[in-house]
Amino acid sequence: MVFSSLVFLFVFLPLTLVLYFIVPRNCRNFILLIVSLIFYAWGEPIYILLMLFSTVVDFIHGLLVEHYADQPKKAKRVVLSSVFINLGLLMFFKYSGFIISNINQLLGAQFNIPSIALPIGISFYTFQTMSYTIDIFRKDAPAQRNIISLGAYVTMFPQLIAGPIVRYQTVADQLNNRVETQARFADGVQRFIIGLGKKVLLANNIGLLWDQISSTETSNLSVLTSWLGVIAFGLQIYFDFSGYSDMAIGLGKMFGFELLENFNYPYISQSITEFWRRWHISLGTWFRDYVYIPLGGNRKGKWRTYFNVFIVWFLTGLWHGASWNFVLWGLYFGVIITLEKAFLMKWLNQFPTIIRHIYTLFLLLIGWGLFAFDNFTHLKAYFKVMFSLEDVALYNQTTLYYFTSNMILLIILVIASTPLLKVIYYKLIRSKYSSVIELIIIPMACLLILTLSTAYLVDSSYNPFLYFRF
Repeated sequence: MVFSSLVFLFVFLPLTLVLYFIVPRNCRNFILLIVSLIFYAWGEPIYILLMLFSTVVDFIHGLLVEHYADQPKKAKRVVLSSVFINLGLLMFFKYSGFIISNINQLLGAQFNIPSIALPIGISFYTFQTMSYTIDIFRKDAPAQRNIISLGAYVTMFPQLIAGPIVRYQTVADQLNNRVETQARFADGVQRFIIGLGKKVLLANNIGLLWDQISSTETSNLSVLTSWLGVIAFGLQIYFDFSGYSDMAIGLGKMFGFELLENFNYPYISQSITEFWRRWHISLGTWFRDYVYIPLGGNRKGKWRTYFNVFIVWFLTGLWHGASWNFVLWGLYFGVIITLEKAFLMKWLNQFPTIIRHIYTLFLLLIGWGLFAFDNFTHLKAYFKVMFSLEDVALYNQTTLYYFTSNMILLIILVIASTPLLKVIYYKLIRSKYSSVIELIIIPMACLLILTLSTAYLVDSSYNPFLYFRF
């Protein structure tokens, strides 16, 4: 089940909200746990057991860590046990086939490659459960004494499948003491609908363009068409994932939770370092706090800092998928960020803003190309066209057709990827027309977005969530 489905919008969510708010407050975590398991079981019922196993294991480990709080060595062993189990699950389900296939290629062996379905969202909830025991060890949060409440945290359907990654310390107090208000609920509905529109009306439509271009034989592509393709993919993945995050944050508000922001207009960045501070913020902060800083961060000299950056970005790439293109993608950005730390930022700062922005977008588009193709033969052929290393035209009739037929959509996407609309909104609600804006215009706009999104979902079968595969 996905948020942008008619079943979720008009059956699952309304029934869940009614059930959640009619039960006593002390039963709401239980209801949230049950409906979350139903949501997850919609596509993969067997993997409910995996999620429940993770919940029980980390519940026990959390209590043990707190029990041994005055014995750091024992507490650390418990934390390591939790990390080992969670990473073991992730390695088995996500990477075992990848590891065995590479061993076969390297050694000429013929080990059987297991056919294991990837549990949806495992990359997200394993990181969350690891943060639970680590936060307790660091005394950033107390151990949860109610396994139902911990289960509600681990399985929380608003952000279960594709994030944002919710660290335990962020919601520890909210699990038992959150307050659901009418104003927060209304904000949540508005945020959810905005995210739905970003996903269904924007990401899906530009995604169709990327699918057309990426499925075209490279010999039939022009240079500009290939660049238009990676632009389309970069816009699709942004509005797809940020739209999902908006929906998750909105749903969280409906149930009384305040989840942290996951995107902050990354395409306005003037460096790659800045971009990754604005993109998938929850993942970046997780790696910073649980990997980069424990490795020494920038406290042990510049060369150790560069090494730590490479480790983080190698793991970031690998986290996204069991494929060498993701590793290459991670190392690519690791190199750029290292160079920016070493000297490049000082050099870039001498140039006008527009030059820094062009530099950032250019490198990002190359990165999206690495990210999009898990077949290296196809990747190589596509990049040859992009950089005019093959005998291809600069543009052709197909290029003109793609540009003209998608021009309005591209303009909307570019504007929507900047804070311009947000700035206009805040100016309007501070004006003398604020009451009209808040009571009439905004609700009507949300109703229009919901109506158009519903109409699209009724009429179209194209509705992927790109981050489901991670």
